Amino acid sequence: MSEVAGIYARESNYLDRCVQVGVASDRVVSVSFPRNFASGADARHEVLDRIFEYLEGDHDEFRDVEIGLTVPTDQRSVLEAVRELPYGTQTSVEPLTGRIPGFDPEDDDDRDRVRTALDENPIPIIIPDHRVRDGPSAAPPKVEQRLRSLEGL
Repeated sequence: MSEVAGIYARESNYLDRCVQVGVASDRVVSVSFPRNFASGADARHEVLDRIFEYLEGDHDEFRDVEIGLTVPTDQRSVLEAVRELPYGTQTSVEPLTGRIPGFDPEDDDDRDRVRTALDENPIPIIIPDHRVRDGPSAAPPKVEQRLRSLEGL
């Protein structure tokens, strides 16, 4: 069996941008929202299909999607906690910080570490940082607003 790797992209009318997915060793390593397609991007990939179904109203939480995070351990802990947020629910930075082992929700530095992880999230949508209402999102602001609207947040 060969491993799937590459860049996959399609234009989304709903987001008014492309959705681009990077895959390495059968794991999603990036999701981005460029204005234009990457040269050589393929439009066919199962995860891209699921993202577009989500953008059409499917309540997919993407928890079964294999991901490849190459981020520091503290950011990984934050992003793993964010990935557990259910579709259509939101939280804020302080309670999210309290869910992460070794983090103190009352500590400014820990809350800043959470914000940094959200801002640097390499896989928005799959790791739904748009569900953290007072934190940054790795997605562009208009995309974040559309994702929040889609989920009724």
